[in-house]
This record gives sequence, C-alpha cells and structure tokens, in this order.
Amino acid sequence: MRSRSLLWSFNYAIDGIVYALRTQRNMRIHVGAAIIALVAALAFRISRLEFLALVIAIVFVMIAELINTAIEAAVDLATTMPEPGAKIAKDVAAGAVFVAAINALVTGYVVFAGRLTGPAEQLVTRVRGVPMHVAVIALALTLLFALVGKSVSHSGTWLRGGWPSGHTAIAACLATAISFLARNPQVTLLALLVVALVGQSRVESGAHSIPQVVLGGMLGFLTTLVVFQVFLT
Repeated sequence: MRSRSLLWSFNYAIDGIVYALRTQRNMRIHVGAAIIALVAALAFRISRLEFLALVIAIVFVMIAELINTAIEAAVDLATTMPEPGAKIAKDVAAGAVFVAAINALVTGYVVFAGRLTGPAEQLVTRVRGVPMHVAVIALALTLLFALVGKSVSHSGTWLRGGWPSGHTAIAACLATAISFLARNPQVTLLALLVVALVGQSRVESGAHSIPQVVLGGMLGFLTTLVVFQVFLT
C-alpha cells in the first residue's frame, strides 16, 4: 500500500504540472524559454558549472510558477468576491515569479553574453555590407503574399486567423534573413526556435491551425530565400 501511495503521489504531482501547462500561459512561456536556453547550452557547449547554474535558474522559475498557480487556485476557491487580502496573496505570488524570472535572465546573460559577442559582431558587419532594400523587399513581399493569401481564402483578418499565419510568416522571413547574414549555425538555430515559438503561440491562442502556421512559415522562408538569392548572387 505504501508503494502504491508513493506511485500515486508522483501521479498527482505530474497532474499538477500538466494542469499548469494547460491553463497558464506564463508557464508555457517559461517552458519555451527553458527549451531555447537548454538547446543554446548544447550548441555553445557551456561548462558543467554554467549548465548547473542554468538548470537551477530554470527550475527556480518553474517552482515559483507552480506555487503561484496553486495560490491563485486556492484563493479563487476560498472567495468569489474581490477582497484586499486575496489580491495581496495573488500579487505576492506573482512577485515571486517575477523575481525568479529576473534571476533566470541574469543567469542567462552571464552564461551566454560572452559566447554571443562574436556571432553578433559578425552579423552587424554583414548587415552593414548588405543593401537595406534587400531585407525590406523580402519583408514587404512576405507581408503582401500573406495578405493576398488571406484575401483569396476569404478567411480571418490581417491580425488573426486565416491562411496563412502572417505572424509566423514574418518571423520566418526575419529568421531566414538572419541566417543569410550571420552564416552561423548557432545563430540560425536560435532564430528558428523563435519562429517555432511564434507558431506555437498562434496555435495555443486559437488564432491559427497548425497547417496555417506551417504555411506561413514556408511562405516567409521561401520568399526571403528567393529575394536573397536574386539580389546577393
């Protein structure tokens, strides 16, 4: 019975984490940021101590968000009327998450700042050598194609819904341009992860379906690829 109780306690704990992921937007944002940080840690091959500091910062944020979710649920269960005490409890819990997030940002800066200096300087140098109109044309064409797609499909608005996802198309366009200019696999990987997060946020918010997001990403990528090939080769 004791082993069964221990097993069920693990199950309840996992249920709590899943609940937070399903219902709390900030928790999903934290998880997305953690994934980017861990992938970057592998790409930049950080030291063991740096990896430990990064993991502690990530876990600290997750714990704070889980506690914040639990406090919000308990307060909502205890009272249905606006009360000063309930607001204080929620505000303090949210403040704990904020402090943990700031700590994670500082940790990430200390770990990655030095490693991003080289690629960032190379990117700035290449951007200065590229005609500004190339990137502007790629972005303008991406926006135009996305607008035409929504008009032809008679679905959604410019800011929400329809074929394709305009937000994802723009993110893919910028990521592709960064990839061309940086010519660094690590920077390219980070840019692609940002595109994935943008697409995931559009699906999570219910603004777009997965096929619409995929089509938007392909539109932004292919348009920018063609523009850079034409103007820079």
